Amino acid sequence: MKNIIYIAFLLFFGFGFSQTKSETSEPDKTENTKEFLSDSALLFFKNPDSLVLQIHSDAILIDSLWMNELVKSPLYDTEQYVLEDDEILVTDLEDLSTDLLKERLKYLNSKTPFKIEYNPQLEQVIRAYLQKRKSSLSTIMERARYFFPMFEEHLAKYNIPLELKYLAVVESALNPNARSHMGATGLWQFMYQTGKLYNLEVSSYIDERSDPYRATEAACMYLENLYQMYGDWSMALAAYNSGPGNVSKAIRRSGGSTNYWNIRRYLPRETATYVPAFYATLYIFEFANEHNLKAKENAMSYYATDTVQIKRQLSFAEINETLNVDLDLLKFLNPQYKLDIIPYIKDKNYSLTLPLKDIGNFVSNEQLIYAYADAEDAKREKPVPEYIEMSDRITYRVKNGDYLGKIANKYGVGVSTLKRWNNLKGTNLRIGQRLTIYPRKANVVASSKSVETNAPKEKRTGEHNTYIVKSGDSLWSIAKKYSNVSVQNIKEWNNIWRVKSLKPGIKLKIFN
Repeated sequence: MKNIIYIAFLLFFGFGFSQTKSETSEPDKTENTKEFLSDSALLFFKNPDSLVLQIHSDAILIDSLWMNELVKSPLYDTEQYVLEDDEILVTDLEDLSTDLLKERLKYLNSKTPFKIEYNPQLEQVIRAYLQKRKSSLSTIMERARYFFPMFEEHLAKYNIPLELKYLAVVESALNPNARSHMGATGLWQFMYQTGKLYNLEVSSYIDERSDPYRATEAACMYLENLYQMYGDWSMALAAYNSGPGNVSKAIRRSGGSTNYWNIRRYLPRETATYVPAFYATLYIFEFANEHNLKAKENAMSYYATDTVQIKRQLSFAEINETLNVDLDLLKFLNPQYKLDIIPYIKDKNYSLTLPLKDIGNFVSNEQLIYAYADAEDAKREKPVPEYIEMSDRITYRVKNGDYLGKIANKYGVGVSTLKRWNNLKGTNLRIGQRLTIYPRKANVVASSKSVETNAPKEKRTGEHNTYIVKSGDSLWSIAKKYSNVSVQNIKEWNNIWRVKSLKPGIKLKIFN
């Protein structure tokens, strides 16, 4: 009986709160369990009476705070931006000696709240980025011209170091539509449950984890909570990646240290490389000029855009046709709208982000644009998908013919995630078995994002007028110049179904 009690204590303190660990840190579980038992269990079996359990107050406090938060890490799965093992081994760079790097890292350490210390591993990561990711970095810097001012605005509001804007580079390479195979989504790679906790809506039309503004606000709140747990930003970054459950275990295994570099070897492998990746990114952006890294001059600026709240459902196609705003630009500025449609729901505020030059045009013609949308909706043969909000959790009953892959695909989740939610060791299911699922897509929404059929009709021939497109024209404004001519007519007559936007100088046929 005495031995059973000791083992119970060992298991509780060795694996306590392990279920708070993030979803993507699962692969380290077996290895870390083996490592822990090789030390603590051996001590117990040699002399049970001499076993002294070390209870580290810092780790227990973190566990307690974490349990109160009831949050899972928003984790990313390795993005293309993050290096593979075989990319770390690089040759020296002529313009970056080790002594110069040490000097620059010392400077960064003096001006930031992060503990940036030189070590050979960090040097290798920096050199690898500069050699293997130079073209990618230029693209990311182009996106940064748009996103960083907004990030800084939110970070300053929460009194969070502005350097944490670089965290989104490591998480998503500044791609608001980034999605990991585990389902982490958006610039800050929020998991579904974490997003819901921070009021990020997910529905058949919208995924606010991809909303740059709302997701950044949520990330700031989350980072603020993590810093309150640790009082150290490097530790907060480690927890952002692997979850406080893993960090508190690393603190215990290190003998109670709360210094990131001291606990690093006890963290999951990807977390051990995650913080150095952040430091390397910080270095590269801060010394971009020295390494001749530049964004394109014509990159979109955050301050060159504005938002307007819409008062009826609008599709990106209708906005393109009335204002001639490029469809790709609309998608970049409004990545949260999954079907390229902005829904209108009572008591919900959905906004449209546009370049400044188009905001005034929208406001001046708002009622006319809505009238055009009404007319387009009346002609649409296929109704738009129903608006359905994702539920926090459903219970699914297994039917004959079901298998994990089929069920996972139906609800937009991963098989491994489905297994983890239900503590499944294998893939066998029983008819009638109940599964807990946190759905990430409405199964009633068609996979096609098209809301209208665009099959061109037979070309019209005969006498016609020729209209030469001028700057600022749209299909809608051109149609208004003629009696009994619609946008649909111009599309059909000129076979321009797939043209993203009108270019000045294009000649259009207008039939009488």
